[in-house]
Amino acid sequence: MRFIVSALFALLLFSAPVSLAQEAVAPETTAAQESAGVDELIRLLENETTRNELIERLRAAGDANPQTQAEAAEGTSDPTIARQIAEYTRDIAEGASATVGMVVQLASDIGDLVSGVEGSDYTELGRIATTIAILAAVLFASYFVLRTIAGRVQTSISNRVTGRGWITRLAGIVGAVLVDIAAVAAAWAIGYAVALYFLTGTGGRMGINQTLLLNAFLVVELTRVALRAVFEPNGPALRLLPMSETTSAYWYFWFSRMIGLIGYTFMFFAPVLADTVSLVAAQSLRVLAMLTAIVIGILIVLQNKHPVRAALNHRAKNGKQDALSKSLALVGVYWHLIAVAYLIAIFVLWLVHPDHALPFVLRATVQSIIAIVVGVVIIAFISRFVNVGVRLSPDIKERLPLLETRLHAFVPRVMQVVRTLTLIGVIIAIAQAWGLVDFFGWAASETGQRVTGSVLSALIIVLVGFALYLAMSSWIEYRLNPNYGTVPTPREKTLLSLFRNAFTITLAVLVVMLALAQIGINIAPLLAGAGVLGLAIGFGAQKFVQDIITGIFIQLENIMNEGDVVEAGGRSGVVEKLTIRSVSIRSLDGTLHLIPFSSVDMVSNSMKGFSFHVAEIGVAYDSDITEVKAAMQAAFEKLMETDAKTSIMGPLEIHGVTLFGDSAINVRARIKTLPGSQWGIGRQYNELIKDAFAERGIEIPFPQITYHVGVDGQADALASRKARKKNKRTQEKIAPPTSQNPEGEDGNGASKA
Repeated sequence: MRFIVSALFALLLFSAPVSLAQEAVAPETTAAQESAGVDELIRLLENETTRNELIERLRAAGDANPQTQAEAAEGTSDPTIARQIAEYTRDIAEGASATVGMVVQLASDIGDLVSGVEGSDYTELGRIATTIAILAAVLFASYFVLRTIAGRVQTSISNRVTGRGWITRLAGIVGAVLVDIAAVAAAWAIGYAVALYFLTGTGGRMGINQTLLLNAFLVVELTRVALRAVFEPNGPALRLLPMSETTSAYWYFWFSRMIGLIGYTFMFFAPVLADTVSLVAAQSLRVLAMLTAIVIGILIVLQNKHPVRAALNHRAKNGKQDALSKSLALVGVYWHLIAVAYLIAIFVLWLVHPDHALPFVLRATVQSIIAIVVGVVIIAFISRFVNVGVRLSPDIKERLPLLETRLHAFVPRVMQVVRTLTLIGVIIAIAQAWGLVDFFGWAASETGQRVTGSVLSALIIVLVGFALYLAMSSWIEYRLNPNYGTVPTPREKTLLSLFRNAFTITLAVLVVMLALAQIGINIAPLLAGAGVLGLAIGFGAQKFVQDIITGIFIQLENIMNEGDVVEAGGRSGVVEKLTIRSVSIRSLDGTLHLIPFSSVDMVSNSMKGFSFHVAEIGVAYDSDITEVKAAMQAAFEKLMETDAKTSIMGPLEIHGVTLFGDSAINVRARIKTLPGSQWGIGRQYNELIKDAFAERGIEIPFPQITYHVGVDGQADALASRKARKKNKRTQEKIAPPTSQNPEGEDGNGASKA
């Protein structure tokens, strides 16, 4: 802090403006020289000979260095940044050289005033000081009384509007401001009346110093009225900005003191010093007041460094990661340095150009604040819109289930682009306000109009392209929705999906080409290059070309569609996605296989027209085939009594015995079903077959091997029992035993043999 204050005082001592020399030294030291120069010029022009010589010398000087004149004209008409910096540096250097002379002149003027040289009139000075003191006492005393009354009235208004609606509060704020303005106007009128009727000078006219005081009072206090409307200390209900009592009192105190310091110095004290002492004294007082205000401003910035940083980081701490949050967080780290540099820049600019710098800085600051506020409002609205999202009606959601998801995927990106463009626009507006760039002048030029028109045309083309894509996708989505209109066939699903892919690629290429053409890029070489590149790719990527050609013929022959169960490229499953180059098959275990058409030699479709469930049933060699066929027919009749009959297209086809296997005889039957129903029908039919075979005692064998091991020349006991059992079944077929006491068996059913 001591370093900053020391630097500012160094600026005060060694970077005084040229205007000090122009306003103080030049008028007082060169007036006689200017008068003598004018007389000499008149004398030269009156003489014809000297006049002609002067014209010839001026003409020769003009022709001597045309390059210098061109450079001067160019620098005057269109100064560069380097030239402006050089001019500012020159002005500061010249001001520094004039500082010593002004200090000496100021000391001399003060010494003359104190010592009474050059006929200083103490009586007149005393009379002026007395009248100003009386007027100031009456003016501020009356304003103190009126301001006290106005404060009580404002407190009463605040109590009345507390807890009311915003219309009542707004009316209360307007009323409080009017009361405050009335107090200022009444005090100013009292002071004006006292100065006009009681403190008039010679001739009955009011002195200029009294008018300066009254005008300064009116401007400063009306500015404080506006300040109190924002940081109302008499009641929170009358305060425009939501803040605590301590915060409002803090900011009102410092802003009020700075306004009073600068206002009364520039509008009253400095003009009085210029009139009574010297221009140097008046300008020195202005510099001192500005320096004091800048130091106060720097102290306020440093005191509020951490609270402002926390406020700027609020969005980022809440998890927001958009461009606005990151920008505010970045500004929060360096905002105090930016503010200090801004205040010092104001002071330096005012030192260099005191007549024009301050209005320019104030105007640029106000324009920058307006640009920032507008940008923040737009970005906040966009962020809120993105967070809320797009909400469609239930009817539209039912018709177009993917439209809301598609909009949610696209709208945030568009809003991000708009947010970035808004941020760029704010930066351009700030640079335009401070004169760093002339964007509006460039935009109004022929080049600017061409560039902006091209960019806008390209953006419009992109938006139209997206609208076409959205309309096409929504139409296809509506057409594929089975709840509305006719139910799409698998063929329609496949063709619509292929059309969507082809349309998307074509539209994207067309939009990109048109957008590039609008921004001034010649697309003819691109098209030619694309043709050559396509030819090169055709030779180098033969597999890719083969994929496309095979895919085209597969689609023309309509061998498979989405939802079909096929076998292609050694994989079988459901076709999930079909493009012009490949097919995606989901197998039974859930694995998704992407098969390019170049690797497909044969396609087997299980869902074309109709299907068959082929039942290959293996029965034991000793089974009755007629009984087996009857059981299979009985199972089919039970199947027809279930809901599966709607998927069966014909009667059961029994083909009979088809194979003599190692351990079974295969009997085949076939059921004709709708496409894709054969697997479900087959599972149900197999369950019914098992139940029917169990009821009839039909054995479904399984492959087995039996070893017969001999012991001491005799057969194994198990083999002997099986042989006896087989002989017994043969005898029972020839002569079945009676139910009472079968011949050849004892009472326990055991064979006597």
